[in-house]
Amino acid sequence: MDFFLIRAGFLFDWIELHLESKDGLRFFATVLVSFFIVAVVAIELNRRQLLPEPFASHFSRSHLAAIEHAFNLLLGIEVVSLILSLAHSVTRSVGKQFEILSLILLRDTFKTFSHFHEPLNWAEIQPALLDFAATSVGALLIFVVLGFFYRAQCSHPITADEKIRSHFILAKKLIAVTLLFSFAGICLVDLWGYFTQGLPENAFASFYTLLIFSDVLIMLISLRYSAHYLVSFRNSGYAVATVLIRLALIAPVAISAVIGVGTVLFALGISRAYNAFAPTSAACPQADRL
Repeated sequence: MDFFLIRAGFLFDWIELHLESKDGLRFFATVLVSFFIVAVVAIELNRRQLLPEPFASHFSRSHLAAIEHAFNLLLGIEVVSLILSLAHSVTRSVGKQFEILSLILLRDTFKTFSHFHEPLNWAEIQPALLDFAATSVGALLIFVVLGFFYRAQCSHPITADEKIRSHFILAKKLIAVTLLFSFAGICLVDLWGYFTQGLPENAFASFYTLLIFSDVLIMLISLRYSAHYLVSFRNSGYAVATVLIRLALIAPVAISAVIGVGTVLFALGISRAYNAFAPTSAACPQADRL
């Protein structure tokens, strides 16, 4: 087992080095800009009936849809960042989940907007104003509460034994690598379903379902290294937060925003309570390393 953990650790470090480096981030930014421009051009060609079938049927005739497509790619990049954060801190990964949820809410605003015809017509837009307000305000509130969530974090190592901590981190790296390849598979299946059967995008909802299992698994593995009630409750509570985020992704737009805001407040409450009762640390306030 140690052999697989060590190999997974090396693979994780190599992936993180290339994806999270300045060159890697610059590459992703270039890809996002290029993708957005290509999407706008493809939509314009489709509007002029210059895009051949079967591609034409899969492209919108509204330029606003390009924003939604670019956001989907941005969300994919953020999911990769979330997966990599799992190995460093449970709290950091939970924060990344809320970051992605807030971006999904903003994406949904553009998604609704992209269904309108050009030129825009107020009579067509008016019925969707409630959804616009719900997703936009919901994303803003999650952004604000998340700032307090990050500020409230303290450093509470799972154990004082450096060898045990390293072993736990290797276990999380193995889970992260498995999640990374699983997410790539989910995206490929999702794209295949879209282009062959016209199925709607479902990759992020599917990933969050998988994330629930990984959060529970990390919580159970942590019991090998620390059976402290506070740690078990906090990690279990964060797993519940992932479940609630998954529910937000399938709920109607307005309800989704309400669930999202309520969930980030729930996570903030767990963090505040944990920090209040956990042993004090001289490194506080910092992101924890559990």
